[in-house]
This record gives sequence, structure tokens and C-alpha cells, in this order.
Amino acid sequence: MDSFQYKDGQLFCEDVNLDALAGEVGTPTYVYSKATFLDHYDKIAKAFGDLQPIIAYSIKSCGNIHICKTLAERGAGMDVVSGGELFRAQQAGADMSKVVYAGVGKTDSEIRQAIDANIGWFNIESEAEFENISAIARSMGKNTNGALRVNPDVSDPKTHEKTTTGNKESKFGVDIDRARRFFEKYGHDESLKLSAIHLHIGSPIYSAEPYVRAITKALELIEELRGKGYSIDTIDIGGGFAADYETEASPVAADYAKEIVPLLKPFKDAGGKVILEPGRTIAANAGILLTRVNYIKQGGKKKFVIIDSGMHHLIRPTLYDSFHFIWPTNVAPMHEPPHRKAEMDMPGLETCDVVGPICESGDYLAQQRPLPPVARGDLLAVFSAGAYGIVMASHYNAMPKPAEVLVDGGDFKVIRRRETYEDLVVAEKV
Repeated sequence: MDSFQYKDGQLFCEDVNLDALAGEVGTPTYVYSKATFLDHYDKIAKAFGDLQPIIAYSIKSCGNIHICKTLAERGAGMDVVSGGELFRAQQAGADMSKVVYAGVGKTDSEIRQAIDANIGWFNIESEAEFENISAIARSMGKNTNGALRVNPDVSDPKTHEKTTTGNKESKFGVDIDRARRFFEKYGHDESLKLSAIHLHIGSPIYSAEPYVRAITKALELIEELRGKGYSIDTIDIGGGFAADYETEASPVAADYAKEIVPLLKPFKDAGGKVILEPGRTIAANAGILLTRVNYIKQGGKKKFVIIDSGMHHLIRPTLYDSFHFIWPTNVAPMHEPPHRKAEMDMPGLETCDVVGPICESGDYLAQQRPLPPVARGDLLAVFSAGAYGIVMASHYNAMPKPAEVLVDGGDFKVIRRRETYEDLVVAEKV
């Protein structure tokens, strides 16, 4: 699952005592395990090995350039959705030929940046976007590749409505009927070669079944288009694999691959190329948010644990009703967690709301959560916070962003310094 484990009641990341780390770096701090990032990447590469896929890590899940560099050195490509993410990929030394550029609102300057960088593919979201990218490429005297994003009208009922993207009415991509007309109109464009079909049905997806349905539809479309003379050599099945926010709550990479690989193997064996875009399944369990208790407050029948972090650092609980396991970093033997679940069957737990300092009633990381007794100054670990944590953090209430730390065995290094008040206003001093 990951490299965050309790030893004699003390939480460690790999071989680093997190209480000792907090004493040096302070809180709040995002702490990442290098070993976990690489283990999750390697398990995907092994599970899908028969397809020899490009594994384009989704930078939007956790984009620190030190983490991107670690994965790029392992062989990962990058899935980017903005000029800023492309810049991060470049700073990390990623192979630009393995970069996929998604997103419905690419600006002209971002398109030029990507063409100059010689990225592998633009994911094409609309007719208007295709015409614009083609025109820009032509004006630059360059050619580039496009993957038409197709909505197969497939979703997972467990996926939150705000992260479901594969329905016919989605703002992303085109439906299959429009895809046929799309190729009829643009399939022989010389400046922007439509050589791939791209799918992304949402995140997280908790079984292989929705992928099977989506890929089956995509392969049928590819076969039909090839029969009409269009050259399609690549299929990108997107990302969306789930992560263990609770112990063993999601499939492992091999579970997805068991059903997906046989579907795509004939395509691969015939010379086709396969792309995956995992993000959450690599990053989520590779990081925690380390935060300190500021106050304990009783409000009516409710007990509030007020911490030095909150929705400004981790907005998922408020935005998506997401569950993150939260537990003290130092506990008595009877409270050392054997697993991570919403309901922990242990003696002496107290039901609490874990809330932050932001002036919003929605500023909470957990509600009605059973926890061991905690006091002012204690450290809490918010688990599975590696994906969509720091990347969605804000400066709301003029709060600086936390530090980020990468642990490697018994060593750690700060990979993003803690922001200061001066950082909050530096761009305004014009």
C-alpha cells in the first residue's frame, strides 16, 4: 500500500520518524515517500508489461518537479493540462515525445509552447480547438500529432459527479457519432495528424469493467475508421485508477490489467501503441499531510480538534466529500492502527470534527471521526494526501502554502520551502 507505518506507536515514513521530521521542518508539511512513488509506478509497468505502454504520469495529481524527475528517470512520460504543467515536465527533464497535452482550454501561447517542445500528442477536445492547433502549427511551419478525445458514454457509479468525465454530455471531448464526422472533416489534415484515440472516463474508477466497455467501443471505432482509410496507430485509455483511501478499498494494478491487457494485446501486436495516464494511483498513498493540533474546543455536544492546516491545503473533503484517514503520529500500543478505515473498532476513541483555521464552516478535514485522545501540540497525519493535495492548495485567508518533503530511506529533503508572508505579496509589488 505505502511506506507509512507505525513502529512501537510512532509513525515513520520509510525510515524517518515523522515527529522528528516535524521538529526540524515544522508544520503543516506534505511528506512524500520516494519508495512508494516508484513502487506504484513499477507495479503498473509490470502489470501492463505485455502492452509496453507509455505510462504518462498525470502531473495535475502531484506536480512537484522533484517527484516528476524521479518518475521521468524511471521511464515515465507526462500527462499535462497547461503550459505551467508542461514547463514542470521540461524542468523535470521528461522525454517530450512521451508527453500528452490534455485540456479543453489551451491558449494560443500554450499551443506554440507545446509545438516548440515537440510533445508527443495534443488531446483534441473540439472541432474549434483542432482548427486552431492546426492553423498555429501551419503558421510555425511544423507538424504535430493529435489524439481525438472520445466520450464513450461510460462511467463508474462510485465516481463523484464532479470527477466523472466520460458521459456524452461532458465538456470534455466528443461523442462517438461526432468522432466519425470529425475524422471525415479533419482526418487527413497535414499539420495536425489525427493518429490516436483518447479516452478518459473519470477518477477514481473502482473496477476494470468501465474501462472494458470504453475500450471495446474505442477499438470498434478505430477498426471502422481504419476501414475508411484513416491511419490510427495509438490508443490512450487515460487514467482514473483508484487508490486506497481505506485499506484494500481499491483494485491493484494487476486487477485492472487482467481485463484490459487481453483487450488491447491484438492492437499492440498489430503495431499499435498504448498510453496510460495514471496519477492518483501512483501519488495518493505516497503522501501525507502532517499537521499539528492548535486547540481542542467543545461546542455543544461536538468536540473540535483545531489544526494548523485545513481546506486551504487539502480541499478534497469539502469539495468532493472525500474520506482521508486521520490519526495521531504517536499513539499508545492499543491505538496503533492495524488498518485504515472510516470506522475504527478500538477502545477509548473520541468522536471529533477535525477542522482548520479558515473562516468558513466548510473548513474541515473530517467530521464525526473517532480518534484517540489528542491534545494541543500533538501531530496528526492525514493519509493518502499525495494526490490532489498541494496542487489544489490556495492562499485563501492570506495563508502561506506548506512545505513539501521527499523521504528516501533514512534521509529526507525539503523539495518545496515553506512560503512566507512576503511570498503572498511579491507578485503585487508592481
